[in-house]
Amino acid sequence: MLIAIAGDHAGFHLKVLVVEFLKKLGHQTVDLGTQSEEPVDYPDYARAVAQEILSRRVERGILICGSGVGACAAVNKFPGIRAAICHDTFSAHQGVEDDNLNVLCLGARVIGPELAKEIVRVWLSAVFSGAERHRRRLAKIDQIEKEFLKGSAGRRGEVKDE
Repeated sequence: MLIAIAGDHAGFHLKVLVVEFLKKLGHQTVDLGTQSEEPVDYPDYARAVAQEILSRRVERGILICGSGVGACAAVNKFPGIRAAICHDTFSAHQGVEDDNLNVLCLGARVIGPELAKEIVRVWLSAVFSGAERHRRRLAKIDQIEKEFLKGSAGRRGEVKDE
């Protein structure tokens, strides 16, 4: 599988370890940075991973920041991206089986390297079930995205005069 991976400065060391682990598992990676511990902004890396997935150059993506929260919030702003923070194997597996996650977010300051590798391994081995109830729920998420893309629901943060 071809996987885009990126992280901010807080996730740099774990990202390097995960890239090596993915290669040992036989996967190919597109390393989108960062390449050091110099401070950077996680939304830039979330955008890079989202663009790789949405262009279909890769099948899935992994984002790593300090907690996983910021990167997850940023990447979920892109229509068609379904990301979650997974700090346990159950969430990683179920997230793909039930919710067809295409981005895994990890917190380098929350989990250790061995747990991160196990989560990644389980996440990559999981397959979307395609069960009717899960397809129905994902269709509802798609509909929400379409409504907001059309602007029919208004812009977030705007107050309408009445």
